[in-house]
Order: sequence, then C-alpha cells, then structure tokens
Amino acid sequence: MQAEDLVDRLLFGIPKKGRLHDQVMTLLQGADIQFHRKNRLDIALSTNHPIALVFLPAADIAQFVANGNVDLGITGQDMIAEAGVDVEVLLPLGFGKCRLSIQAPLSSSDSIKAAEDVVGKRVATSFELLTTRFFRQLESDLKARGVDVPTPTQIQYVSGSVEAACSLGLADAIVDLVESGETMHAAKLHAIHTILTTEAVLLCNPLKHRANPLIEKVRRRIEGVIVAQRYVLCNYNIERDQLPAAFRITPGKKAPTVSPLQHDGWAAVSAMVLRSQVVDVMDQLEEIGAQDILVMEIKNARMGQNAAYYTETSPKSSPKRL
Repeated sequence: MQAEDLVDRLLFGIPKKGRLHDQVMTLLQGADIQFHRKNRLDIALSTNHPIALVFLPAADIAQFVANGNVDLGITGQDMIAEAGVDVEVLLPLGFGKCRLSIQAPLSSSDSIKAAEDVVGKRVATSFELLTTRFFRQLESDLKARGVDVPTPTQIQYVSGSVEAACSLGLADAIVDLVESGETMHAAKLHAIHTILTTEAVLLCNPLKHRANPLIEKVRRRIEGVIVAQRYVLCNYNIERDQLPAAFRITPGKKAPTVSPLQHDGWAAVSAMVLRSQVVDVMDQLEEIGAQDILVMEIKNARMGQNAAYYTETSPKSSPKRL
C-alpha cells in the first residue's frame, strides 16, 4: 500500500488485538463500514466509504489521534488518561468496562488495607504515568496532614503479566486493570483502591472533527448500533384508563407512541425498552391489564443529530399521540 492510497480518506484507528478488538469489529459491521484486511497488513481500505482503518495497539491510539496521524479512533479511557493527551471524546461505547485498581497480596492484607499503606513501597504497573501521578498526589496530601513520608513510592514499569510482580518479589503491590477479577483472584491479590473506572470510547482529533463531516456521520452510525444493542421495541394494547400507569412502566426514549384501536376504550402503545429490563417490563404491563405484548428486535437506529447519549436510565417523558 502506497501513501497516495490514503489521500482523501478518513483515518480510523482500531485496536489491532486485545480485549476491545472483537467488539469494535461488531460495531464496524453494524455501522456498515465494509473492508477487507489483507494478511499481515495493518491498514485496510473501506470498500464503501472514503475511510482507511489503521490497526494499532490500543495504548497508542490516543497519541496517534492527538498528533493528527489518524483522525479518529476507539480505545479505553484508561489509555487516553495514561497517554496524557488532548483529544475529543465523541461517544462512550458501553463495553470494555473495568477499573484501574491498586492490588496487594492477600498474604499482606493485615498490613496493606488502603492506598496509604502502599506509600513508600514498591509498585509495579504498565500505567506508569497514572500511577506516579496518583502516588505523588497522595504523598503530598499525607505530608500536608502532618504524616511522615520518609521515602517516595517506587514505581516500576512492566509491560505485561503485572499480576505476577508481587509473587516474583518485584513489587509489594501492583496497579492494573480489573474486569471480572478472575486474574486478580488467581494471583491471590485483592483490590484496595480504585484509581479510575474506564470503558471504550470513540475519540477524535478536535481540529479534524470540525474539518471533516464524515467523522460525525461515523459517530451517528456507531451510536445507532449501540442503541440497537441496548434497546428493543415493545408493543402492546391497553385500556385507555390504564395509560398513565403504562407510561410509567414504558416511558420510551422521548415518549411512547400511542395509536387508537378500533376497539372502543383501547389504545396501542409502542415504546423502546432497555433489553436488560424487558422481561420485568412485560410482567409489569401484564399486571395492569396490557394484552398482546410483543417485543421486537431493533436492527439499527438513528436517534436524531442532537440526541444525547443513551444510558441505562430511561428518561421520564410525556407520550406523543397519533
């Protein structure tokens, strides 16, 4: 591939492997960004958009975006914070959620119970910037309270297998990501403090965002995929005098849609419902007399250019009637 192949294409940084890669591939498929990646090549040209996908280590994507080497990308908030760069976060993606935590051996649980107990000791991590910043601030706070800090905390950078550092005698504690906690427990460690919580985000270079409308188009497409993954469409029939109770159960995104039925005193209601809550919602609707309750998949969605990011909390709103 030649440099001229990338001219006039939006450069999109994608995690080349690791915990985010597979879910990012699902997002791209849902957003209809088609491409063919040749073996051993880390750049793939989209076949239906002026986009080039650049496969990079997740830890490098924030730096590439900030420098303008790529226009937008997907990586974890932890990677952005560790890079210490200025980027624009366009959209939280709802996956890759975990905690950057201080962890200590279970065998030292009597002496190391909090972050303050680690001050002055040896800490191994692959998040050198965030860990150093955290402990230097903690040391400063302790000194301000009159606590003696004879030696600064020693931060030891390791690029992988951080959880083994304590067992091998390299460190007294570690700072690492915790998702399910399975690796931490297997290494006989326990978390004593969370430095930050993180998830995958869509980010871009602020200057590129203003200059290239394709970035906003990609953002809206990915947002639509996320909404479709999180929500289903719930349709049901209910007596009109039960509509206020029904609206409390299914407020929808902006409002439920209400249509008249040929049967006097009844209405048909359609509302988006969180997938994680839909079975409970069906039970509640049935309890107030709803009938013909149907749940349908949403393959894709567009929620409006000015729509807020859709979280796990459904808004309270008034119904819109047809």
